[in-house]
Amino acid sequence: MRILLFSGTTEGNKIAEFLSAYPVKVYLSVATEYGRACAAEGENVEVISGRMTREEIENFIHEHDIAMVIDATHPFARQVSVSAKEAAERCGAEYVRCLREASVWDQRDGENVVIVESVGEAARFLCRTEGRILIATGSKELQEYTVIEDYEKRCYVRVLATREAIDKATAMGIDGSHIIAMQGPFSQEMNTATLRHVKAEWFVTKESGKSGGFEEKLAAAREANVKLVVVDRPQEEGISLQELCQMIRKEWLVAR
Repeated sequence: MRILLFSGTTEGNKIAEFLSAYPVKVYLSVATEYGRACAAEGENVEVISGRMTREEIENFIHEHDIAMVIDATHPFARQVSVSAKEAAERCGAEYVRCLREASVWDQRDGENVVIVESVGEAARFLCRTEGRILIATGSKELQEYTVIEDYEKRCYVRVLATREAIDKATAMGIDGSHIIAMQGPFSQEMNTATLRHVKAEWFVTKESGKSGGFEEKLAAAREANVKLVVVDRPQEEGISLQELCQMIRKEWLVAR
């Protein structure tokens, strides 16, 4: 059995490690070279990097005789999920979406939490505020924050320690003293220390679930008395990591 696993997340690596115990061939697809460096490897796991269009995914499924497509991408990587699902359906391969475990939190957290639907909406909201901002929504949509007046002075960005991410920030005019290049997820203590170090009054993040460190960000914002702007997670259907592993065990026992 050949499986195409879209990863780039903690869940994806756990699935690859789980599948290493089964007589299957796994193609572990990640978007970037950074993702490749973080990817789980194994005798039956082949890592491939680079973003694929729906047509390219279809070609890959046909050329490699893929029977199952597992989508364990980031909750906010919606276009990848749409392309993977459509490609699998068009090719007659089984498609399974593995969902990241959601964080348990009270969205009615007084006036200290603002919930928005996109990074663009977060940036537009922050246009009407004052004070320093710590941005932790990734480098992909950093350009959205240029609508904020004096964003180069108000904003501090926390991004991955990759040349691409740092280049995006510097291209916006953000200098090195406002760029924090580190790999997360981060502890509550690290988040709190960072907020206090930059003297932030606002903290912008995505609701990236337990493994994405969201609960630690929420706790840090409370501890540092900083207002949190949360980009809410898109609604989607799928199964948990535990359910996926149980499904694979069951299918393997039936196949034997």
